[in-house]
Amino acid sequence: MSLVVSTPPHANAAPPDRTVQEIITEARVRQQAARGGAPFRNGLVLSVSTAVLLWLSFMPVNFSPLAWIAPVPLMLLVRLVQPTRRMYVACYLGGLAFFLPALQWMRLGDPAMYLAWGLLAAYLAFSFPIFVAVTRVAVHRFGVPLAIAAPAVWVGLDYAKAHVMTGFAWYFLAHTQYRWLELIQISDLVGAYGVTFVMALAAAALAGVVPECWFQFPKPGFAVIPPRITPVFVSLAVCIAVLGYGFVRRHQAIFEAGPRVALIQGNFIASLRIPDEDYNKTFQTHLKLTAYAVREQPDVIIWPEGMVRWPLMSAPPELSAEELRQREPRVPPDLWRDTGIRDALVRESQRTGAAMIYGIECVDLSDDGLRTSNSAVFVRPDTGVAGRYDKIHLVPFGEYLPFQRALPWLIHFTPYPAGFGLTPGQHAAVFEYRNWRMAPVICFEDTVPHLVRQIVGADGHRERPVDLIVNLTNDGWFRGSSELDQHLITAAFRAVECRTPVVRAVNTGISAVIDGDGAILDPDVFIDGDNQGRKTARDPKTGRWHKQLNAAVVQTVPLDPRSSLYVLCGDWFAMLCAAATLFWTGGAWFRRRAS
Repeated sequence: MSLVVSTPPHANAAPPDRTVQEIITEARVRQQAARGGAPFRNGLVLSVSTAVLLWLSFMPVNFSPLAWIAPVPLMLLVRLVQPTRRMYVACYLGGLAFFLPALQWMRLGDPAMYLAWGLLAAYLAFSFPIFVAVTRVAVHRFGVPLAIAAPAVWVGLDYAKAHVMTGFAWYFLAHTQYRWLELIQISDLVGAYGVTFVMALAAAALAGVVPECWFQFPKPGFAVIPPRITPVFVSLAVCIAVLGYGFVRRHQAIFEAGPRVALIQGNFIASLRIPDEDYNKTFQTHLKLTAYAVREQPDVIIWPEGMVRWPLMSAPPELSAEELRQREPRVPPDLWRDTGIRDALVRESQRTGAAMIYGIECVDLSDDGLRTSNSAVFVRPDTGVAGRYDKIHLVPFGEYLPFQRALPWLIHFTPYPAGFGLTPGQHAAVFEYRNWRMAPVICFEDTVPHLVRQIVGADGHRERPVDLIVNLTNDGWFRGSSELDQHLITAAFRAVECRTPVVRAVNTGISAVIDGDGAILDPDVFIDGDNQGRKTARDPKTGRWHKQLNAAVVQTVPLDPRSSLYVLCGDWFAMLCAAATLFWTGGAWFRRRAS
């Protein structure tokens, strides 16, 4: 029972029927307001603590249990009734403290990428202060419990980051839990966002029971929302339900043997300036690795993104040499009619007796001008070139320059020539061979949840779904850094979300097959093309995946017959969280305007 204090009515009296705790809290708020709030260093310590814990949770440290408590220090700032001094500056500095080291691999691609690294980190760092600001509005102005507001805002901001400015769906809390397969199975209902919500809920419940005495540094008197124990039981119940769902779904999986794939992995550091003599070296290395893999009788052989260095060129057959010269004077007319590259690709497929998917640049001449695409070309041994996919989701500053027309001066801060840029593809593709249907995606497309879901579901109106997702990637830009590990881990969630296995052929690594549960499989056969005695995809001493080596991975793909609500309904859950985030933000703005 609460102790109720009554006060005699007078002009400055507190309202009747208030608890002692409420009166004490109000007094502390007034005391804090009078002296300007808690010190700046309090907010800085808490926000940087979240940054450090998050960094330790992801690659390269990969200590994933810390991710469950990493948001707690940031959430403690929400419990403070009066903000600390320059609290949002402190939060932004905390955001930088996480994203700058987490994204340091971006600088490895080219000296010009230092600028892109800094700009992306500076942009993403805003998520820290925005999270605290919006959650505080929900809790203090709308009375929403911290255990509801915090996970909703966290997921809403992740959803925004995945879409705004072409999107960057990396470093979600969920990605740290890729090894806890039972936990991540709810991704087939709500995407990886659902796993993040569960983790943020647990962190909010923990933040809500931190004793008030913990807030008393460096001096006492800070008013905070009193501890609440109920969210802890709610969080435990949700975790148990999620793990129960994951246990049931994993036991429902009756995988069927699919195609035997060979993933060819060269080891070529990517660069904007590749010497002409390296073109043939790259091609010959991949031919050699393919020859090794053919001994294992694969059905499908996959080369990484861009590993056929020469472009595949095409032009309308009715155009004369003079007309070709007029339309594109930079290209000799004979190159448009040269079938040497196409013939070589077909010949290799016939020689191996397997279907092959090549990563290659395609250049097309049409009435609209020159069109250059980052493509996957599908070749069958029986019919020749049978399909092509042009990458839809291009990487800004890597495959095209945004704002070229509005801000042409940006070209001076990049290593690219004027007019640089690939043309995005317009639709998904399905490669069919024997009884299998394969949906290709290229490079970072496998990190974009809504895009992969659309590609897998684009053929949903037909009788048969896609059997596997094929990713062709060139991670040679990042020179064996943690990007390679994080890219693989992020791709694993696409397999669970779509209940469709993912196969990845990656220049420099990490090539792998991922089943419909999100398990990154040890290959049936691992071929060390460098003859260094490596027999498995992982170092047996450290458990780390091998990177930066010539290799071939051969694996029979386990096909998944289960269906996915996520493919059917998309990001409905994350959109609800984003809508709540917008509502709380807008509600605070309208209240301010009305006051």
